[in-house]
Amino acid sequence: MKIFVVVPAYNEEKTIAKVLLELLDMGFEIVVVDDGSSDNTYSIVNNIIKQKKRGILCKHLLNRGLGGALKTGIEAALIEKPDVIVTFDADGQHDPHDILNISKPIINDEADVVVGKRNFDDMPSSKKFGNTVMNLITLIFYGIKVDDSQSGLRAFNRKAAEEIVINARDYGVSSEIVGEVKKQNLRFKEVPIKTIYTDYSMTKGTNTREGLKILVKLIMNMLK
Repeated sequence: MKIFVVVPAYNEEKTIAKVLLELLDMGFEIVVVDDGSSDNTYSIVNNIIKQKKRGILCKHLLNRGLGGALKTGIEAALIEKPDVIVTFDADGQHDPHDILNISKPIINDEADVVVGKRNFDDMPSSKKFGNTVMNLITLIFYGIKVDDSQSGLRAFNRKAAEEIVINARDYGVSSEIVGEVKKQNLRFKEVPIKTIYTDYSMTKGTNTREGLKILVKLIMNMLK
């Protein structure tokens, strides 16, 4: 099975080299989207790809947000006709070994989309509340209940990657993807994963403030 790992990256110079080298050393194909970084992210990724002679690097001239980066990365991966596309955060919070765990239901034809479910008991309280809010928003606005709607570690078979439509630019894309699973009538599964919390990774992702911003935006869209 050909597995392509899509890594959206915005100002990730502190962690991106370690993340990519682990993925490449494990034999995965990578697509990195530099989402308008102002630090050395692009040059670090470019050097690694040249040295390893493997990988695809896309660059946004302006920051388009997580949704825009995922959309670009998935579209680039689809050109290579992969069997599985996995989205993987660049901040070092994911264990690369979990890629095979979340890909297994797709390989076994048990699911079209798989989301890695983090352990909320281990999640710092500042993160837990924001993610709980987003799970509720996902249920209210998209009508589907999931345990971890905001996980950045996801796997798609090619059919699902082609059918899912991404419009959101911010972290709301995670809920949007879950909504597309229901809309496109795709088979869905959640698989437990390991999460590596560091001071750096704690500054990333969905928090209470982001969750409330997304909620307001969704309500405004409904009122238009």
